[in-house]
Amino acid sequence: MAGPRIRRTAGGAAVLALALALSGCADDDGDSPAEPSDAASRAASAAASLASEASEVLASATAEAGRRIEEITKGIDVRDDVRLGTPRTDGAGRATVEVTARNTAASARSFVVQIDFTDRDGNLRDTVVVTVSGVPAGQSGRATARSTHALSGDVRAEVARAVRY
Repeated sequence: MAGPRIRRTAGGAAVLALALALSGCADDDGDSPAEPSDAASRAASAAASLASEASEVLASATAEAGRRIEEITKGIDVRDDVRLGTPRTDGAGRATVEVTARNTAASARSFVVQIDFTDRDGNLRDTVVVTVSGVPAGQSGRATARSTHALSGDVRAEVARAVRY
């Protein structure tokens, strides 16, 4: 859900930058040219506002992932039973990673896994929740986690939480 909002934010930033560039450098009453630094200041302020909104979207996605996992009240933390493949980028620029969950229980179980996509410095870029359903006892099940929006640069993936139920 956060993907479309982030795309709109990025699109809004581009439209705002274009509008600032095309508006020339008119001052507030439109009679005389304003200083170029005024336009730059307005653009910087708009960019800071958009960055703040993007940060709020990421925080919201993280909170939603936590809520979804908390809904499973009888789940058992099994982070050690989950392995991730190497993150890749799909044709849309979204990060993907294969999730493998090993069921050590005596009967079939399902898993809910929260994957955090980070940059190489460990900064959170996105978080998603994937379900690995109906894994037979003693076997492994697989799913693919996909970021909610395009991620660039060196993207890493880590298991933030994993619950077997």
